[in-house]
Amino acid sequence: MNTEAVISVLVFLFVMAAIISEKVHRSVAAMAGAVVLLLFHVLSIDEATSYVDINTIGVLVGMMLFVAVVKNSGLFEYVAIKAAKLTKGRPMAIMVVFAVITALLSAFLDNVTTVLLIGPMTIAITQMLEVNPIPYLLSQIMASNIGGTATLIGDPPNIMIGSAAGLSFMDFVINTGSVIVIIMAVTVLIYYFMYRSRISVVRENMQKVMELDEDRSIKDKPLLIKSVIMTVVVVIGFVFHSQLQVESATVALFAAGFMLVFGKQDAEEIILGVEWSTILFFIGLFVVVGGLQKSGVISSMAEVMISFVGDNQALGIIIILWVSAIISSFLDNIPFVATLIPLILTMESSGVDVAPLWWALSLGACLGGNGTLIGASANVVLAGVSAKNGYPITFMQYTKVGFPLMLISIVISMVYLLLRFA
Repeated sequence: MNTEAVISVLVFLFVMAAIISEKVHRSVAAMAGAVVLLLFHVLSIDEATSYVDINTIGVLVGMMLFVAVVKNSGLFEYVAIKAAKLTKGRPMAIMVVFAVITALLSAFLDNVTTVLLIGPMTIAITQMLEVNPIPYLLSQIMASNIGGTATLIGDPPNIMIGSAAGLSFMDFVINTGSVIVIIMAVTVLIYYFMYRSRISVVRENMQKVMELDEDRSIKDKPLLIKSVIMTVVVVIGFVFHSQLQVESATVALFAAGFMLVFGKQDAEEIILGVEWSTILFFIGLFVVVGGLQKSGVISSMAEVMISFVGDNQALGIIIILWVSAIISSFLDNIPFVATLIPLILTMESSGVDVAPLWWALSLGACLGGNGTLIGASANVVLAGVSAKNGYPITFMQYTKVGFPLMLISIVISMVYLLLRFA
């Protein structure tokens, strides 16, 4: 290994250690690592910026701005209350419907935003029913990660994979969305049979849910109408962005720009609502992984992978899927995916058919987040919301439910990928 390779590996390991320990904020760790690479001339400024995936950054910023405006309309609260009333206040029906809503929203919105919108409403409704909200919240945590796996924009790893591999929104819907429907159905059924005998509600409490007025949740009707129209436009834009020959970032930024101009909201408040720390984390991480690429470390790793897997496509699928899932259960999946993307691209340049490996990486990294309470940001955030309302979720309490269900989802994914590609 040359000096540049040694420095880039040490910086990468330092950043990963800092992220895992949580003693240093992940954004600070990633940006510090990027700066060290610049100081030691592993990368120049121009080289560093060339490794930043602008399309991924654009999608993230655009969708964060768009959601920040839309949520001020009260649209999400309206949907939650309307759904609860459609179940007639039946507790298990509410669990199933809210899990499905969470999965659908997570397919198009950031998972953290989704659980922050649905979680508080769930707690409020379960308090009316006088039942423990934890089973409901656990199902929503898992649903958010499952739903996010289905589309290009549902989870940051998918945005990164789609941008690097040139995959469209419909590519994800066809290749991951189809198996996600099966996984979601199996997960919901398991939750139903696990909790149906443990949750009972008196009729008077069910009536309290029926007395909720969803119309009172609407904060700004003109904004609500614009939000619904633009949501439809955004979905259409993502579905047909490849045919329209525009990047997914263009669709997201257009939606954000439109809502900022015509939504008539406080622009400062909306802009401050963007998770800028996450954006900085992505930028720093792209540069750190760029150091590994520039110094030849990624190429060496790809050569080892090719020599091990050879022409055995099934073995490659299994390795990528299971390694991604297990690692993503305990570590942030974004650094892992950022490292594997250039490795898979290098394998592709060597003549390997990597199409199935992209889907194995997506399914493994995204679904693996369901394994433990720290497996994904949505898990940690919703657990925090639950604890603040007096319902703490412990690591083991979650893992006893989440890890087995994660393993089931990965087994289903493996069977699907092997039947389809191997």
